[in-house]
Amino acid sequence: MNKDILSLLDLERKDFELFFKRALELKKNQRKSIEKRPLAGKTLGLIFDKPSTRTRLSFEVAMIQLGGASIFISSKDTQMVRNEPVRDTARVLSRYLDGLAIRTYSQDLLKEFAEFSTIPVINALTDLYHPCQVLSDLMTVIEYKGGYENLKTTWVGDGNNVSHSWINAAAVLGLNLVLACPEGYYPDADILETALERGHGSIIVTSDPVEAVKHADVIYTDVWASMGQESEHSVRKRIFEPFQVDKELLKNASKDVIIMHCLPVHRGEEMSEEVLECPNSVVWDQSENKLHMHKAILEVLIK
Repeated sequence: MNKDILSLLDLERKDFELFFKRALELKKNQRKSIEKRPLAGKTLGLIFDKPSTRTRLSFEVAMIQLGGASIFISSKDTQMVRNEPVRDTARVLSRYLDGLAIRTYSQDLLKEFAEFSTIPVINALTDLYHPCQVLSDLMTVIEYKGGYENLKTTWVGDGNNVSHSWINAAAVLGLNLVLACPEGYYPDADILETALERGHGSIIVTSDPVEAVKHADVIYTDVWASMGQESEHSVRKRIFEPFQVDKELLKNASKDVIIMHCLPVHRGEEMSEEVLECPNSVVWDQSENKLHMHKAILEVLIK
């Protein structure tokens, strides 16, 4: 396995399976109050340039439950705001910490951290990818569907960073993935092309949400305007309105479809209140599973 997780293309199928197996074991152990502390004496640094609830807390709690510690680092409070090169910061932090989880805007900045760090660097979200999110999402699919193979997964909404990580997962695992996005808001063409070149699974992009969700086993949506796109919200709201995941859209999916959202959710926009709170919604289990998946990732990467 690679030292870092910058995108899901850094992983092989066996790496996915290792994380799924271990995260499910850790969740089961927690239910039974079985505690082990393999990361005692280890410290995770959390460099966050973007706001976070679930990602930050799940990483912090994961380290605590594994016996380690975490340090939250806002880049605005470091010498990076005074133009200290990333490579210098990375080399120094590698002397203090045992791992870094970074939530930032630029994928290139993340890559530079990884290049000059001797410790694992984990992508906790960039504008391009959100790999740990999709790992925990797939864990949730496994819990509810018994696996991820032979399922139709439909993404409805913006071709954003989470959708890019689903595309990468589809490329590695051979998923049947359909993405329904308004024209002009499709996933990144280069990311899609790279995934298709892997030759695994089926990845289709369409602008027809009704056709996309037909017989879907999993429907996933996300906010219409991601962090940094707030000024576009009113325009996006008008364009994305036909892509709301509501009861009418669900009529076209499988009866036992599960509904997913990485949160926070804007009720009445990308998802109706009725669907969010319906029995098919698994968003709360999905959110919890970030904790267990992050524990698995940290346990494997931090030695």
